[in-house]
This record gives sequence, structure tokens and C-alpha cells, in this order.
Amino acid sequence: MLAALALAFSSPLLAADNTDKPLPDATVFLEGVRETLRSDGLLLADYTFTERRTETRFDSKGGVKKKKSEVYEVYPSSKLGKMYHKLIERDGRPLDPKELAAQDREQVARAERQRLEIERETPAQRERRLARDQEELRQEKAVIEELYRMDEITVVGRETVEGRSTVLVTFRPHPGYRPQTEGGKVLQRITGRAWIDEQEHQLARIDAELLEGLPVGPGGVVRLQKGTRLLFERRKVNGEIWLPADVRFVGAVKFLFFVLGRGELRSEYSDYRKFTVSTSTSVSTEKTSD
Repeated sequence: MLAALALAFSSPLLAADNTDKPLPDATVFLEGVRETLRSDGLLLADYTFTERRTETRFDSKGGVKKKKSEVYEVYPSSKLGKMYHKLIERDGRPLDPKELAAQDREQVARAERQRLEIERETPAQRERRLARDQEELRQEKAVIEELYRMDEITVVGRETVEGRSTVLVTFRPHPGYRPQTEGGKVLQRITGRAWIDEQEHQLARIDAELLEGLPVGPGGVVRLQKGTRLLFERRKVNGEIWLPADVRFVGAVKFLFFVLGRGELRSEYSDYRKFTVSTSTSVSTEKTSD
């Protein structure tokens, strides 16, 4: 659900819309948005794409202390919500062909194990697997429903983003609300603004801030500190679907009891292509238009 967080401040692609056209009815508009909200993780299951991850650490004066990057080709998996990330570049240097080949061999073996698991499963095992998939979808819907209960969402204006008319809304959790879902426990810590495509009711951007620390990673030993900005941008791909374009976390990070300093984690997504057998080895050779 953090993939609803988007780039906004000081962006040359965002401009005020001074039209006299009245804003849409808030209740009707937000209900339309509710119908379109989906997890990007599930939407990506039908696409291959390129993801560039960049980690930047800053010194006490805001200068760049350390920076590293990795580029991945990403492919869908046979398991719902799972993706295969193939590392192809590290800090601007392409990986050695032997490393690429080793990754491919490992993925082929993994895919074969998954295929055999499905092929050999009993009717009872198949039923449990499908039930787990349905439970993931149910939980996603439950988080969306809770978002509408827990947040005060206000329509405040209209702005143009990349040539498209968007409705600007603010959101903030109601004080004292006790979330019932795991996703709700995350969203309760977030306040900010969202730009929603007026025609298609799709989230285009959100610029948000953490109201309190947020544990991330295994065991929650790493925490994004209060005040961390969560920025996300989505674009329409191939004229058919809205998918992530740019995700950023900017702020202080704490490991156990130690503050590691301020930094930025960024993922940039490009080269979206519908996944087929023929694209499984050529995701980075062609680019799709947004």
C-alpha cells in the first residue's frame, strides 16, 4: 500500500489549474476512486519491466556521503504477487555474463520446482493454494475499505499533472482510530496529499509524511523515522493501465538503537512490456510509451 505515495514538491510537471470548472462532488468522486484502487504488486503480475534502485546516504550538511545503485530486469512468477528480479547492473557497470548466466540457471531451477509443486499437488493442496490467493485479494480489499474509515479525506482543488487534469485531496488519519488490518496499521502512520486523475480515478501522485516511526524489513529491526517523506508517482502505460514510475523514501533510518543518518531510497520503473514467453529474455531491448 506504500505504492500509493507520490512525487509532488517543486516538480515542473505539476501546475495549477485555474479553470472555473467546478470541482466534482467529493462523495461521488472518492467512491469512484475506491473502485479503482488496487495493489500495484498484483497489477505488475502481467508485465516485465526494468527497476533501478538507488540508495543515497547524506552527511550532516546534506551532502552525498555514499551512493550505490542496482538495475534489475523483473519478470512475473507463477506465484501470486511474487516477482523474479534479475540483477543486470551494479553501480553503472553491467554484470559479468557468468553472473547473469548463474542467475538464469537458478531461476530456471526455481521455476521448475514451482511447476512440479503445482503439477503434483493433491486436490486438497490445490484448494488450499487457491484459498491463500483469494485471502490475499480479500486482505487487500479490507485495507482499502479501512483506509476510507480511518482517514479524513478532503477534496481541496484541481491541478494539471503531465498534461492530465487531477483532483488534489488531503488525507490524515482520525485521532484514536484503532486499525483492524496490518495494512491499516501502516497507513495510520501516514498523512499527506494525493493527486488523482480526474477522468480515470487513478492515483497519479502522493506526497506523504510519517507521523511516527515505521518498522521495515525482517523483524522490523530497521525503522524509518518520524518525518520521513514517502513519495510515489504512477503513469499510464500503453494507454491501458496505471503502474509505478518512481518511488522514494527520504529521511532518517534507525537500526535497533542506532540512527544510521539521513538517506534516500529510490526505485525507478521503466520499459514495461506485457509478459509473454518471447519477452522473458528481452525485457530491456524495447521501451514502451506511457
